[in-house]
Amino acid sequence: MFKRLCLIGIGLIGSSIALRARKEGLVEEIAIQSRRQETVDAAARRGLGDTYTTDPAEAVKGADLVILCVPVGAVGDITEAIAPHLEPGAIVSDVGSVKGAVVAAMQPHLPDHVDFVPAHPIAGTEHSGPDAGFPELFDGRWCVLTPPAGTNPEAVEKLKAFWERLGSHVETMEPSHHDMVLAITSHVPHLIAYNIVGTAADLETVTESEVMKFAAGGFRDFTRIAASDPTMWRDIFLTNREAVLEMLARFNEDLTALQRAIRWGDGDTLFDLFTRTRAIRRGIIEAGQETADPDFGRQKKV
Repeated sequence: MFKRLCLIGIGLIGSSIALRARKEGLVEEIAIQSRRQETVDAAARRGLGDTYTTDPAEAVKGADLVILCVPVGAVGDITEAIAPHLEPGAIVSDVGSVKGAVVAAMQPHLPDHVDFVPAHPIAGTEHSGPDAGFPELFDGRWCVLTPPAGTNPEAVEKLKAFWERLGSHVETMEPSHHDMVLAITSHVPHLIAYNIVGTAADLETVTESEVMKFAAGGFRDFTRIAASDPTMWRDIFLTNREAVLEMLARFNEDLTALQRAIRWGDGDTLFDLFTRTRAIRRGIIEAGQETADPDFGRQKKV
């Protein structure tokens, strides 16, 4: 589909793209760039690309698909650095979890002779780095494209086909709508996880290690989420602050209602909510976004 794929950043997402694109025969050549030489060397040891460099301008030369796989706070500066070196007709994209801020940061720097199609693959694990990637990461997961108004529809369709070949379901939406949806489905849950694990860490000294010793499945799941990359999530919250704060306000209102129900012994309200949320869990499983298989911490994941 592409002669030369350039990946700016080679962490979990970038390395998974490289592995699957190679497996599917989607590209002739893969160019890999990372700002740290140690990361470039790790990618080379794993054989993720054909060329390796720490210079983004060098990496994009000759590439007809350029994907920025870096924290959203870094996309503006990188786009400014690579813009003079982009090939005419190239598709430029990203994988950021926030889209409004990405469009605002990247679009002003891009020349008219390239096509800009932002993307967000909604897939990941708590692990990071070039050794964390695996080719099945995107299987059955959604990738959202948020092309700005006036984007070449042929470029959108080509990138859509690329992500489908990587294993994703693909949907297109407005950047602002994407950011509001992801604020409640991803960003606020991460913020809650970071907070509750931090609270447990504070309690650790009070309870003499009992918090960690007797951690049940619910808390264990929070710790998995809270182990996600700190730089990436710092940038997500700062760049999607309006949507996150709006969802946090709604969450706090609902939490206050739950506090009131518990205080006044309103079991009917609690039961109705828990019944409704249980149905949502079943809906996610039916949609193929999760498995119903039991896992009580005994299964070893590869």
